[in-house]
Amino acid sequence: MIYHFEDMQLFSIFTRWIRKTIMLSLRTILMALCLVLPASASAQAAETEYRTGNDAESGLRNSDGTAGQIWYDVSRVVDGDTFWVDDGSVKGMKVRLIGINAPEPRNNGTRPKAFFGTESTIYLQRLLKDKKVRLEYDISRHDRYGRTLAYAYLEDGTFINAHLVRNGYATVMTVPPNVKHQQTFTELAAKARRQNKGLWKGDPSAK
Repeated sequence: MIYHFEDMQLFSIFTRWIRKTIMLSLRTILMALCLVLPASASAQAAETEYRTGNDAESGLRNSDGTAGQIWYDVSRVVDGDTFWVDDGSVKGMKVRLIGINAPEPRNNGTRPKAFFGTESTIYLQRLLKDKKVRLEYDISRHDRYGRTLAYAYLEDGTFINAHLVRNGYATVMTVPPNVKHQQTFTELAAKARRQNKGLWKGDPSAK
C-alpha cells in the first residue's frame, strides 16, 4: 500500500507537470499569433496599397475601377517623338515619349527643321497607323507644355521609345527625374550609331 501511494503521488506530480507544460506552450503560441497576425495584415495592406497605387499611376485601371491594361487608339502623330491618343476627352491626350528626341520635321519657333526629321515623323506615322498603345509613366507625369510623358508599347510588345532609338529614328535625351530606361536607350543609341542606322547614316553633325 505504501508503494501504491508513492506511485499515485508520482503520477499526480507528472500530471501537473504535463498540464503546466501544455499551458505554457499554448500561451507561447497565442502570443506569437498576436504578433504575427497584425504584421501579416499590415504587410498585406501595404502590398495592396502599393499595387493599387501602381495601377492608378501607370494607367492600368479601367473605367469601371477594375485592374487591367488600358489601350489607347492613336489619333495623330505630331513628329518622331510626339503623338495624340483618344483618351475619351474632347481634345484627346498629347503624349511625349520619355528619354528620346527625334529631329524636328519642320521649323518650330526657335527650333529649325532638322536633318532626318521628316523621315522620323513618317516612320512613327507608319508604326502607329491604326494601332493601340499602352502607356507607362516615370516620376514626372507631365512636362511644362502639359504633354503626358510616357513610355509607350504596342500590342505586340514593341517598346516604341527603345525601337525608335535602336533603328536610328531618335537620339537619347535624358531629363531627370525620368531616367528609368536611360541606360537601355544609351546602349541602343551607341549600337545604332556604330551600324550607321537612320539619322546616324548621313548627318555629319551626328558623327
